Amino acid sequence: MPYDPAWPAMFARWGTGLRAALGDAAARIDHIGSTSVPGLAAKPVIDIQISVASLEATDSFLGPLTGMGLVYRADNPERTKRYFREPPGQRRTHVHVRQLGSFSQQFPLLFRDYLRCHLAAANEYAAAKQHCAAEFRNDRPGYVQAKDAFVWDIIRRADAWAQHTGWAPGPSDA
Repeated sequence: MPYDPAWPAMFARWGTGLRAALGDAAARIDHIGSTSVPGLAAKPVIDIQISVASLEATDSFLGPLTGMGLVYRADNPERTKRYFREPPGQRRTHVHVRQLGSFSQQFPLLFRDYLRCHLAAANEYAAAKQHCAAEFRNDRPGYVQAKDAFVWDIIRRADAWAQHTGWAPGPSDA
């Protein structure tokens, strides 16, 4: 769907609650994904990344997150994150807990920051996503796979930009 200017406020509400629940256990809490890029068309799903010192220290984040009603998806196959979904009946939200400084933690921040700074790339990405969404309307794995090549093309450009500019993540969003 077209960009919704309400998305940052939706993240801000989550960010405030997450920061209160997690305190210092969260080194960073960031709005990631397409809804975090002004002007970018996206699925209306707020993606949040929580960066922690260790994924193995689940006591520091599992209790606080489930205490907020988030649903822990222990069956998530991605080994570089712990994944949570919105409380039942609430607007779709994805919460990704990743280890601070890891590639998987840096990747979405670099991707987001590059698209925020490069409108042409954001527009290309939006067009690619819309094309894939039309082609794979009822096939989520097909959609993800179809846009993968474009995502990796952008991340190659983002890496070159990061090397040229000395990019580092800015302050945490919450």
